[in-house]
Order: sequence, then C-alpha cells, then structure tokens
Amino acid sequence: MPLSPDQDMLRSLGIHRVIEPRGALPQPAWKLDNTPVAYPTETLIKVHKLHIDSASFTQIANTCKRDTARMSRHILDIIAQRGKMHNPVTGSGGVLMGAVEQLDEDFGKIHNLAIGDTVISLTSLSWLPLYVKTIHAIHLERSEVEVEGKAIFFRSNPLARLPGDLPQALVLAALDVAGAPSRVAALVRPGQRVIVLGAGGTAGLLTLCALRQQLGSNGEIIAIEYNEKAVADILDLGVSDVVVKGDATHPIELVEQVRHACSNADYQADLTINVVNVPHTELATILLTRKDGRILFFSMATSFTEAALGAEGMARQVEMHIGNGYMPDHGAVALQLLRDYPALRTIFARRFG
Repeated sequence: MPLSPDQDMLRSLGIHRVIEPRGALPQPAWKLDNTPVAYPTETLIKVHKLHIDSASFTQIANTCKRDTARMSRHILDIIAQRGKMHNPVTGSGGVLMGAVEQLDEDFGKIHNLAIGDTVISLTSLSWLPLYVKTIHAIHLERSEVEVEGKAIFFRSNPLARLPGDLPQALVLAALDVAGAPSRVAALVRPGQRVIVLGAGGTAGLLTLCALRQQLGSNGEIIAIEYNEKAVADILDLGVSDVVVKGDATHPIELVEQVRHACSNADYQADLTINVVNVPHTELATILLTRKDGRILFFSMATSFTEAALGAEGMARQVEMHIGNGYMPDHGAVALQLLRDYPALRTIFARRFG
C-alpha cells in the first residue's frame, strides 16, 4: 500500500528508525536502529571514514588521554549505545565519507547518484544510523577515523559527491564545517569590523576567506587564536588585518589583548564569529561585540545558557545567531574557497593531506 503524504514525509526524516524515545526525530533521539540494511525510502552507504567534529573529537581525545586504542573503544561504545556517532557530552557528531551501496530511486534522482559513487554527508552523524564493524585507524591531527561500517541516509539528508579536483581528506575536512562560510557571508556587511574567535581551526580558516571575499578591502578582520601553530597558519593565509594570540576562555585578558592590538582604538566588532572548539568562550565573544552588533555562535561547544545569561548580566544588547549547518549550496561554497585561495589549500594539505 502506498504511503500517505504524512507517512512519506515522516519516513523521509527517518522517524521510523528511532528507538528511544518513540516519536522523536533522529538527531535529538537517544537511540536509533542502526541495522545495516536499507528499508524502503532509504539509501545504504558503505562507510570508509568518519570526520568527527572538532568539539567532539577534542573531548574524546582529552577523556582518553589521546590514547588511540582507548579512543577506538570509546567511539565504538557511543555507536553501540546510541546507534549513531552522537557524542553525549558535546551533543555533536561530524560527517562521513563512503560509497553508495544501495540507492533509493528518488534519493538518487535528487542528488544525481549511482551505485558506487563516493559521497560525503552534509548531514551530521548525530542524525544518521551508523553501524561500525571495525576501526582501522584514528588520525589525531585531523579528527579522522578510518572504519569499516554502514550508514543509512534518509531522503531529507543532504550530501555531496566527491569532486574530482580536490583530495579526499581536504574535502572531508571542509564539508564537516561547510555551513560556516555560507552563514558568515550572509551576515557580514561592507565596511564592518569582524572578529573571529578560533580563527585557526578548520571552520575559522574557511570563515576568514569567506569574510575577505565578501569585504574585499572595505572592512577589517581581526583573527583570534590560542594555538601557536594555528596562529602561524593564519599569518600564512594572509587575509586578516590583525592577528591576536589569545585565550577566549579568559575574557578580560583577551579584551585587553585585542584593545592593545588595535592601538587602544575602538576595538569592538560589528560582527563576531565564534568557532572555538572548547566551552566557556561565550562571554569573551559578547564583550568583543559592540552595542547592537551581531554574533554568530557556530561552535558546537556553545552554551545557550552562558550566552543568554552572560549578555543579560553584562547588559549587552547584541543580536545572537546560532550557527546553522545548512544553507543552499553551502558545500559547494566551502569547496570553492579551497580552489580560490591557494594558501588555504596549502594549509589544509599540510593538516589533512
């Protein structure tokens, strides 16, 4: 019997795979059915790699003392417990790369796919049923996990085919945070001063390039980064006007550093972007933003409570946006930045290649 429009819509979202709690959607659900068989309206992917999002990978690595054997067990435990790669501490997932093994006809038409095509998810792993048989390797330097596994895609889930002109590792890293540059481009205005916290991370570097592309010479970019090697990468990228090595978890100290870097001039930003991969950076972000300015919290480590109550306690009137991982063509936008900025591609190759 054909599905009703309502039933078809619910199946396209994957609600039939939710085990606990019943009636929830896959992302907020605690546990999914990760049986590695494609039911009607589903597409089965043979998974080769997971790129775990930065906040989640950092948390797992720190918990396991960067011991890859312990990390493997920890990741497998999460997947076994939840039926997906959904870190219960950070609430985040990541993306995967694999080959199409079974293809829903409608899904194939939407994305122009064929059996055997290599694809990368633009949907968080926190939404996708995932079965992992074996973890072959964990690459600490690039948040990447080589696996043998299977994943289920629903009709609503965006993905991208692997382009032929860019290395797989670079594409995987860029698409994990592909929403950041598109969202930033939609928020920034000509002539603005923009501060980027966590500017040396993957999302941060893409964001810097997207900002410079939008601003041209009509605007100022201040990049803030804690890691010394990442600061060097920001300088190599060459699109920022001011680079500050500072710790966003120490807001007062950071504000003074930025003020000094701006020669005690007006240092606050019209738009502040937070792509830091650790918690407790919300107050620094708010302090660095001018009255009626905008903030984009793209980091998965963001606490709504800290941001909202922090702004209230400091009587700061700012417009706060939560980073949306999806915008039309956001994957293509991120990959085009790798093509348009050779220095960005060089840095990515050094990190992920």
